[in-house]
Amino acid sequence: MPQTPAADRLHHRLVPSPAGRAHLVEQGSGPLVLLVHGFPEFWYSWRHQLPALAVAGYRAAALDVRGYGRSSKPTDVSAYRMLDLVADNVAVVDALGERSAVIVGHDWGANIAALSALLRPDVFHAVGLLSVPYSPPGGPRPSEVFAGMGGEEEFYVSCFQSPGRAEAEIEPDVRGWLAGFYAALSADTMPAPGAPDPHFVARGGTLRERFPGRLPHWLGETELDVFAGEFERSGLSGALNRYRNMDRDWEDLAAHHGAPVVQPSLFLGGSLDASTAWLADAIEAFPATLPGLTSSHVLEGCGHWIQQERPEEVNRLLIDWLGSLDSLDAPGV
Repeated sequence: MPQTPAADRLHHRLVPSPAGRAHLVEQGSGPLVLLVHGFPEFWYSWRHQLPALAVAGYRAAALDVRGYGRSSKPTDVSAYRMLDLVADNVAVVDALGERSAVIVGHDWGANIAALSALLRPDVFHAVGLLSVPYSPPGGPRPSEVFAGMGGEEEFYVSCFQSPGRAEAEIEPDVRGWLAGFYAALSADTMPAPGAPDPHFVARGGTLRERFPGRLPHWLGETELDVFAGEFERSGLSGALNRYRNMDRDWEDLAAHHGAPVVQPSLFLGGSLDASTAWLADAIEAFPATLPGLTSSHVLEGCGHWIQQERPEEVNRLLIDWLGSLDSLDAPGV
């Protein structure tokens, strides 16, 4: 890869947002590409994409979602509803002096990106989704769906929805819990076929206990230290509050039930990612729900942390897709 000029190296910024401040890391110049991380991550999960996008001629900005990293962390649980996160993204684009952007998200960030495109097509003229496909608002109430998914055990989402409960399990060993969570969803460290599904847990700590001392190939001790250090400082309540607003989102977005995202779009998933299996129906529905889909790939042998597990492949597919957009820097497309 060509060397990135010194002027295009990582630049940390704090910009105003409806919550107070948003922290982001940007690199490069050109059309804006806003990168939105998932759970439990922060801007650092895009560390492989920032320089690649900069070299390719884009202004890449990876933000800390509200509740994460150096961005503001409101104390009110209801301050983490989807409408607030969309408003944060719009504010970031404006604070960066831009009228529009391509938005790309992973995991929860994919949901945030898709709904940002749905609700504000005047700002987000193309959308990339990694690991989690778009499902239009609507359907049954989310809490009822997840309550029935665990069988004899409790599904992890239901555990996360109880304020304070997951935090109590995680806080004694944040680093160990994160290591287990990342390993559980990585291609080379996830449970073997037939083993207990690590998502069906009653306590967050059980993830760490099932994966002692083994890290996935993409996560060295140094990288794990970065993730752990961030969450040891910030705590996980802000991150977990996203799960605690799913029913509020369902109500807030009632007017958009079944609505497609029509902008040019990209989907990248992993063949070994549980999300690809759980949401197979959503992928099959793309002709109706993502009529602007121009690039869709499921990477064989890849797990959930797709842009970290397979960075070179993801970078190539992402940059190829960006290059195919005829009006990347045109507002309101």
